Amino acid sequence: MIRLEHLTKTFETAGKPFVAVDDINLDLPAGEICVLLGPSGCGKTTTMKMINRLIQPTSGKVYIDGKDTSATDPIQLRRSIGYVIQQIGLFPNKTICENICVVPDLLGWDRRKSRARAGELLELVGMQPDLFLSRYPRELSGGQQQRVGVLRALAADPPVMLMDEPFGAIDPINREVIQDEFLKMQQAIRKTIIFVSHDLDEAVKMADKIAIFRSGRLEQYASPDALLARPANAFIENFLGSDRALKRLRLVTAGEAMTARFDAVRAEDPIALALEKMQASGQQAIIVVTADGKPQGLLALDRARTAAGTVGEHARPVETTASLHSDLRNAVASMFAQDMPVLPCVDEAGQLKGVLTYRSIVASLSHAGETG
Repeated sequence: MIRLEHLTKTFETAGKPFVAVDDINLDLPAGEICVLLGPSGCGKTTTMKMINRLIQPTSGKVYIDGKDTSATDPIQLRRSIGYVIQQIGLFPNKTICENICVVPDLLGWDRRKSRARAGELLELVGMQPDLFLSRYPRELSGGQQQRVGVLRALAADPPVMLMDEPFGAIDPINREVIQDEFLKMQQAIRKTIIFVSHDLDEAVKMADKIAIFRSGRLEQYASPDALLARPANAFIENFLGSDRALKRLRLVTAGEAMTARFDAVRAEDPIALALEKMQASGQQAIIVVTADGKPQGLLALDRARTAAGTVGEHARPVETTASLHSDLRNAVASMFAQDMPVLPCVDEAGQLKGVLTYRSIVASLSHAGETG
Protein backbone atom coordinates (compact mmCIF):
# COMPACT_ATOMS: atom_id res chain seq x y z
CA MET A 1 0.00 0.00 0.00
CA ILE A 2 2.83 2.45 0.90
CA ARG A 3 6.17 2.10 -0.86
CA LEU A 4 9.18 4.39 -0.46
CA GLU A 5 11.85 4.10 -3.13
CA HIS A 6 15.24 5.75 -2.60
CA LEU A 7 13.53 8.57 -0.70
CA THR A 8 15.99 11.36 0.11
CA LYS A 9 15.74 14.85 1.57
CA THR A 10 18.58 17.35 1.66
CA PHE A 11 18.33 20.74 3.37
CA GLU A 12 20.64 23.73 3.07
CA THR A 13 22.10 24.63 6.47
CA ALA A 14 24.44 27.64 6.70
CA GLY A 15 25.07 27.31 2.98
CA LYS A 16 25.99 23.64 3.27
CA PRO A 17 23.88 20.60 2.31
CA PHE A 18 22.55 18.47 5.15
CA VAL A 19 21.10 15.04 4.31
CA ALA A 20 18.14 14.60 6.68
CA VAL A 21 16.79 11.45 5.01
CA ASP A 22 19.20 9.29 3.08
CA ASP A 23 18.00 6.79 0.43
CA ILE A 24 15.10 5.17 2.30
CA ASN A 25 13.47 2.05 0.86
CA LEU A 26 10.42 0.68 2.66
CA ASP A 27 7.33 -1.32 1.71
CA LEU A 28 4.29 -1.43 4.04
CA PRO A 29 1.41 -3.79 3.14
CA ALA A 30 -2.20 -2.61 3.30
CA GLY A 31 -3.84 -2.70 6.71
CA GLU A 32 -0.61 -2.67 8.74
CA ILE A 33 0.93 -0.17 11.17
CA CYS A 34 4.56 0.85 10.71
CA VAL A 35 6.16 2.77 13.58
CA LEU A 36 9.11 4.99 12.71
CA LEU A 37 11.47 4.99 15.66
CA GLY A 38 14.85 6.43 16.50
CA PRO A 39 16.75 9.18 18.34
CA SER A 40 15.77 12.84 17.97
CA GLY A 41 16.86 14.27 14.63
CA CYS A 42 17.18 10.87 12.97
CA GLY A 43 14.80 11.70 10.08
CA LYS A 44 11.65 9.83 11.05
CA THR A 45 9.27 12.83 11.05
CA THR A 46 10.79 14.21 7.86
CA THR A 47 10.22 10.83 6.21
CA MET A 48 6.59 10.79 7.30
CA LYS A 49 5.96 14.35 6.08
CA MET A 50 7.31 13.49 2.65
CA ILE A 51 4.53 10.92 2.28
CA ASN A 52 1.83 13.62 2.20
CA ARG A 53 4.26 16.19 0.72
CA LEU A 54 4.24 18.57 3.64
CA ILE A 55 7.94 18.28 2.87
CA GLN A 56 8.94 17.84 -0.77
CA PRO A 57 11.46 15.05 -1.39
CA THR A 58 14.79 15.98 -2.92
CA SER A 59 14.79 12.69 -4.80
CA GLY A 60 13.11 9.30 -4.74
CA LYS A 61 9.49 8.29 -4.96
CA VAL A 62 6.49 7.68 -2.69
CA TYR A 63 3.81 5.31 -3.94
CA ILE A 64 0.39 4.85 -2.34
CA ASP A 65 -1.63 1.95 -3.67
CA GLY A 66 0.74 1.81 -6.62
CA LYS A 67 0.30 5.47 -7.58
CA ASP A 68 3.18 7.95 -7.63
CA THR A 69 2.20 10.73 -5.20
CA SER A 70 4.30 13.30 -7.06
CA ALA A 71 1.72 13.13 -9.88
CA THR A 72 -1.12 14.09 -7.51
CA ASP A 73 -2.10 17.63 -6.52
CA PRO A 74 -0.64 18.07 -2.99
CA ILE A 75 -3.87 19.52 -1.58
CA GLN A 76 -5.92 16.61 -2.91
CA LEU A 77 -3.25 14.20 -1.66
CA ARG A 78 -3.43 15.59 1.88
CA ARG A 79 -7.22 15.45 1.91
CA SER A 80 -7.03 11.76 0.99
CA ILE A 81 -4.65 10.94 3.88
CA GLY A 82 -5.62 11.05 7.54
CA TYR A 83 -3.21 13.10 9.66
CA VAL A 84 -2.94 13.12 13.46
CA ILE A 85 -0.46 15.24 15.43
CA GLN A 86 0.54 15.32 19.08
CA GLN A 87 -0.85 18.83 19.60
CA ILE A 88 -4.26 17.66 18.27
CA GLY A 89 -5.09 21.06 16.71
CA LEU A 90 -8.86 21.04 17.22
CA PHE A 91 -10.64 24.26 16.24
CA PRO A 92 -11.77 25.83 19.54
CA ASN A 93 -14.68 27.69 17.93
CA LYS A 94 -16.14 24.57 16.29
CA THR A 95 -18.20 21.84 17.93
CA ILE A 96 -16.87 18.30 18.14
CA CYS A 97 -19.14 17.37 15.24
CA GLU A 98 -17.80 20.23 13.13
CA ASN A 99 -14.22 19.34 14.01
CA ILE A 100 -14.67 15.73 12.97
CA CYS A 101 -16.38 16.76 9.72
CA VAL A 102 -13.74 19.24 8.52
CA VAL A 103 -12.38 17.07 5.70
CA PRO A 104 -15.74 15.58 4.61
CA ASP A 105 -17.08 19.14 4.37
CA LEU A 106 -14.08 20.18 2.25
CA LEU A 107 -14.69 17.18 0.02
CA GLY A 108 -18.34 18.19 -0.45
CA TRP A 109 -19.99 15.33 1.41
CA ASP A 110 -23.72 15.53 2.02
CA ARG A 111 -24.21 17.12 5.44
CA ARG A 112 -26.41 14.32 6.76
CA LYS A 113 -23.87 11.72 5.66
CA SER A 114 -20.94 13.51 7.31
CA ARG A 115 -22.83 14.08 10.58
CA ALA A 116 -23.90 10.44 10.69
CA ARG A 117 -20.25 9.47 10.13
CA ALA A 118 -19.20 11.66 13.09
CA GLY A 119 -21.68 9.87 15.33
CA GLU A 120 -20.51 6.44 14.19
CA LEU A 121 -16.89 7.32 14.90
CA LEU A 122 -17.62 8.63 18.38
CA GLU A 123 -19.32 5.36 19.21
CA LEU A 124 -16.18 3.48 18.12
CA VAL A 125 -14.21 5.12 20.95
CA GLY A 126 -16.92 4.90 23.58
CA MET A 127 -18.09 8.55 23.41
CA GLN A 128 -21.87 8.87 23.24
CA PRO A 129 -22.81 10.99 20.21
CA ASP A 130 -25.79 12.64 21.91
CA LEU A 131 -23.48 13.84 24.71
CA PHE A 132 -20.43 14.93 22.72
CA LEU A 133 -21.37 16.00 19.18
CA SER A 134 -22.50 19.48 20.24
CA ARG A 135 -19.75 20.12 22.79
CA TYR A 136 -16.67 22.28 22.21
CA PRO A 137 -13.04 21.16 22.68
CA ARG A 138 -12.69 23.14 25.94
CA GLU A 139 -15.44 20.97 27.44
CA LEU A 140 -13.45 17.75 26.87
CA SER A 141 -10.59 16.22 28.80
CA GLY A 142 -7.17 15.92 27.16
CA GLY A 143 -7.73 12.25 26.45
CA GLN A 144 -11.14 12.93 24.90
CA GLN A 145 -9.67 15.68 22.73
CA GLN A 146 -6.99 13.27 21.52
CA ARG A 147 -9.67 10.74 20.58
CA VAL A 148 -11.47 13.40 18.57
CA GLY A 149 -8.20 14.27 16.83
CA VAL A 150 -7.87 10.65 15.71
CA LEU A 151 -11.52 10.51 14.63
CA ARG A 152 -11.12 13.67 12.55
CA ALA A 153 -8.35 11.94 10.61
CA LEU A 154 -10.67 8.98 10.02
CA ALA A 155 -13.77 10.95 9.07
CA ALA A 156 -13.37 10.81 5.28
CA ASP A 157 -12.44 7.10 5.52
CA PRO A 158 -8.90 7.50 4.13
CA PRO A 159 -7.00 4.31 3.28
CA VAL A 160 -3.79 5.78 4.72
CA MET A 161 -3.12 7.57 8.02
CA LEU A 162 -0.05 9.45 9.23
CA MET A 163 0.31 9.83 13.00
CA ASP A 164 3.02 12.04 14.51
CA GLU A 165 3.47 11.04 18.17
CA PRO A 166 -0.33 11.13 18.56
CA PHE A 167 -0.43 9.96 22.19
CA GLY A 168 2.79 11.55 23.44
CA ALA A 169 1.13 14.39 25.37
CA ILE A 170 -1.30 12.11 27.22
CA ASP A 171 -0.63 10.88 30.75
CA PRO A 172 0.49 7.21 31.01
CA ILE A 173 -2.84 5.81 32.23
CA ASN A 174 -4.93 7.51 29.53
CA ARG A 175 -2.27 6.72 26.94
CA GLU A 176 -2.65 2.99 27.57
CA VAL A 177 -6.45 3.28 27.32
CA ILE A 178 -6.32 5.25 24.06
CA GLN A 179 -3.73 2.89 22.57
CA ASP A 180 -5.96 -0.09 23.39
CA GLU A 181 -9.01 1.65 21.90
CA PHE A 182 -7.08 2.51 18.77
CA LEU A 183 -5.86 -1.07 18.30
CA LYS A 184 -9.42 -2.39 18.69
CA MET A 185 -10.58 0.16 16.13
CA GLN A 186 -7.74 -0.81 13.79
CA GLN A 187 -8.89 -4.44 13.90
CA ALA A 188 -12.21 -3.27 12.44
CA ILE A 189 -11.09 -0.56 9.99
CA ARG A 190 -7.68 -1.92 8.87
CA LYS A 191 -6.04 1.34 7.81
CA THR A 192 -2.47 1.50 6.53
CA ILE A 193 -0.65 3.66 9.07
CA ILE A 194 2.74 5.34 9.39
CA PHE A 195 3.21 6.20 13.06
CA VAL A 196 6.10 8.28 14.41
CA SER A 197 7.04 7.59 18.03
CA HIS A 198 9.96 8.07 20.40
CA ASP A 199 8.68 5.38 22.79
CA LEU A 200 9.96 1.84 22.24
CA ASP A 201 7.27 0.26 24.43
CA GLU A 202 4.59 2.06 22.41
CA ALA A 203 6.19 0.90 19.17
CA VAL A 204 6.30 -2.72 20.29
CA LYS A 205 2.66 -2.55 21.33
CA MET A 206 1.28 -0.72 18.31
CA ALA A 207 3.34 -1.86 15.33
CA ASP A 208 3.12 -4.63 12.78
CA LYS A 209 6.51 -3.37 11.56
CA ILE A 210 9.11 -1.10 13.15
CA ALA A 211 11.56 1.03 11.16
CA ILE A 212 14.55 2.21 13.19
CA PHE A 213 16.38 5.29 11.89
CA ARG A 214 19.79 6.73 12.67
CA SER A 215 21.24 9.90 11.12
CA GLY A 216 18.75 9.82 8.28
CA ARG A 217 19.30 6.19 7.34
CA LEU A 218 17.03 3.19 7.87
CA GLU A 219 18.99 0.78 10.05
CA GLN A 220 16.45 -2.05 10.38
CA TYR A 221 12.89 -2.73 9.26
CA ALA A 222 11.21 -5.74 10.85
CA SER A 223 8.36 -7.03 12.96
CA PRO A 224 8.63 -6.10 16.66
CA ASP A 225 9.48 -9.65 17.68
CA ALA A 226 12.11 -10.13 14.98
CA LEU A 227 13.63 -6.76 15.89
CA LEU A 228 13.85 -7.57 19.59
CA ALA A 229 15.07 -11.11 19.00
CA ARG A 230 17.61 -10.29 16.30
CA PRO A 231 18.87 -6.67 16.29
CA ALA A 232 20.80 -6.03 13.08
CA ASN A 233 23.77 -4.24 14.63
CA ALA A 234 25.29 -2.86 17.83
CA PHE A 235 23.50 0.49 17.50
CA ILE A 236 20.07 -1.17 17.40
CA GLU A 237 21.00 -3.57 20.20
CA ASN A 238 21.99 -0.63 22.38
CA PHE A 239 18.92 1.39 21.33
CA LEU A 240 16.56 -1.46 22.27
CA GLY A 241 18.15 -1.82 25.70
CA SER A 242 19.41 -4.75 27.74
CA ASP A 243 15.83 -5.61 28.78
CA ARG A 244 14.63 -6.26 25.23
CA ALA A 245 13.81 -9.88 26.15
CA LEU A 246 11.30 -8.56 28.69
CA LYS A 247 9.76 -6.27 26.06
CA ARG A 248 9.01 -9.34 23.97
CA LEU A 249 6.65 -10.59 26.68
CA ARG A 250 3.86 -8.31 25.45
CA LEU A 251 4.09 -9.88 21.97
CA VAL A 252 3.16 -13.38 23.16
CA THR A 253 -0.17 -14.44 24.65
CA ALA A 254 -0.54 -16.70 27.65
CA GLY A 255 -2.26 -19.22 25.40
CA GLU A 256 0.77 -19.33 23.10
CA ALA A 257 3.24 -19.67 25.97
CA MET A 258 1.39 -22.16 28.17
CA THR A 259 1.94 -25.88 28.12
CA ALA A 260 -1.21 -27.91 27.50
CA ARG A 261 0.48 -31.00 28.92
CA PHE A 262 0.07 -30.68 32.66
CA ASP A 263 -0.98 -32.59 35.73
CA ALA A 264 -3.82 -31.58 38.01
CA VAL A 265 -5.33 -33.03 41.16
CA ARG A 266 -8.59 -32.76 43.06
CA ALA A 267 -8.97 -31.48 46.62
CA GLU A 268 -9.92 -34.95 47.88
CA ASP A 269 -6.83 -36.63 46.39
CA PRO A 270 -4.08 -37.76 48.76
CA ILE A 271 -0.97 -35.63 49.12
CA ALA A 272 1.10 -38.63 48.03
CA LEU A 273 -0.54 -38.59 44.58
CA ALA A 274 0.18 -34.87 44.10
CA LEU A 275 3.79 -35.37 45.21
CA GLU A 276 4.25 -38.28 42.81
CA LYS A 277 2.93 -36.23 39.88
CA MET A 278 5.12 -33.22 40.65
CA GLN A 279 8.26 -35.35 41.01
CA ALA A 280 7.54 -37.07 37.71
CA SER A 281 6.93 -33.80 35.82
CA GLY A 282 9.60 -31.72 37.54
CA GLN A 283 7.10 -28.94 38.31
CA GLN A 284 7.37 -26.91 41.50
CA ALA A 285 3.61 -26.81 42.08
CA ILE A 286 0.43 -28.46 40.89
CA ILE A 287 -3.03 -27.02 40.20
CA VAL A 288 -6.04 -28.21 42.15
CA VAL A 289 -9.22 -28.32 40.04
CA THR A 290 -12.92 -28.61 40.77
CA ALA A 291 -15.12 -31.37 39.38
CA ASP A 292 -15.90 -29.22 36.33
CA GLY A 293 -12.26 -28.48 35.57
CA LYS A 294 -11.85 -25.02 37.06
CA PRO A 295 -8.70 -24.14 39.05
CA GLN A 296 -9.35 -23.63 42.73
CA GLY A 297 -6.02 -24.18 44.45
CA LEU A 298 -2.28 -24.50 44.18
CA LEU A 299 -0.12 -27.00 46.04
CA ALA A 300 3.62 -26.30 46.21
CA LEU A 301 6.16 -29.14 45.98
CA ASP A 302 7.92 -28.12 49.21
CA ARG A 303 4.61 -28.23 51.07
CA ALA A 304 3.69 -31.64 49.64
CA ARG A 305 7.00 -33.16 50.76
CA THR A 306 6.31 -32.51 54.45
CA ALA A 307 2.51 -32.82 54.60
CA ALA A 308 0.08 -35.66 55.03
CA GLY A 309 -3.61 -36.06 54.37
CA THR A 310 -5.52 -34.70 51.38
CA VAL A 311 -4.54 -32.08 48.85
CA GLY A 312 -7.36 -29.77 49.93
CA GLU A 313 -6.00 -29.55 53.46
CA HIS A 314 -2.72 -28.00 52.30
CA ALA A 315 -3.37 -26.22 48.99
CA ARG A 316 -3.67 -22.45 48.96
CA PRO A 317 -6.45 -20.75 46.96
CA VAL A 318 -5.75 -19.64 43.39
CA GLU A 319 -5.96 -15.85 43.56
CA THR A 320 -5.28 -15.14 39.90
CA THR A 321 -5.45 -16.82 36.52
CA ALA A 322 -4.50 -15.80 32.98
CA SER A 323 -6.93 -15.72 30.09
CA LEU A 324 -5.67 -17.38 26.93
CA HIS A 325 -5.59 -14.02 25.13
CA SER A 326 -3.85 -11.96 27.83
CA ASP A 327 -0.30 -10.89 27.04
CA LEU A 328 2.57 -12.70 28.66
CA ARG A 329 3.88 -9.56 30.37
CA ASN A 330 0.75 -9.27 32.52
CA ALA A 331 0.71 -13.00 33.18
CA VAL A 332 4.33 -13.00 34.36
CA ALA A 333 3.62 -9.97 36.56
CA SER A 334 0.80 -11.93 38.20
CA MET A 335 3.10 -14.91 38.77
CA PHE A 336 5.66 -12.71 40.51
CA ALA A 337 3.07 -10.76 42.53
CA GLN A 338 1.38 -13.93 43.80
CA ASP A 339 4.58 -16.03 44.07
CA MET A 340 3.12 -18.69 41.78
CA PRO A 341 5.60 -21.03 40.06
CA VAL A 342 2.67 -22.34 37.99
CA LEU A 343 -0.08 -20.05 36.68
CA PRO A 344 -3.39 -21.53 35.46
CA CYS A 345 -4.52 -20.45 31.98
CA VAL A 346 -8.28 -20.54 31.53
CA ASP A 347 -10.80 -20.13 28.73
CA GLU A 348 -13.81 -17.83 28.77
CA ALA A 349 -15.75 -20.36 30.85
CA GLY A 350 -12.99 -20.40 33.47
CA GLN A 351 -11.90 -23.95 32.70
CA LEU A 352 -8.25 -24.89 32.96
CA LYS A 353 -6.65 -25.24 29.51
CA GLY A 354 -2.95 -25.10 30.35
CA VAL A 355 -0.35 -23.77 32.74
CA LEU A 356 2.41 -21.22 32.49
CA THR A 357 5.76 -22.27 33.92
CA TYR A 358 9.23 -20.78 33.68
CA ARG A 359 10.20 -23.45 31.18
CA SER A 360 7.14 -22.89 28.97
CA ILE A 361 7.76 -19.13 28.92
CA VAL A 362 11.41 -19.51 27.91
CA ALA A 363 10.48 -22.08 25.26
CA SER A 364 7.78 -19.84 23.76
CA LEU A 365 10.17 -16.87 23.49
CA SER A 366 12.84 -19.05 21.89
CA HIS A 367 10.33 -20.35 19.36
CA ALA A 368 9.01 -16.87 18.61
CA GLY A 369 12.53 -15.60 18.04
CA GLU A 370 13.18 -18.38 15.53
CA THR A 371 9.98 -17.71 13.55
CA GLY A 372 9.35 -13.95 14.08
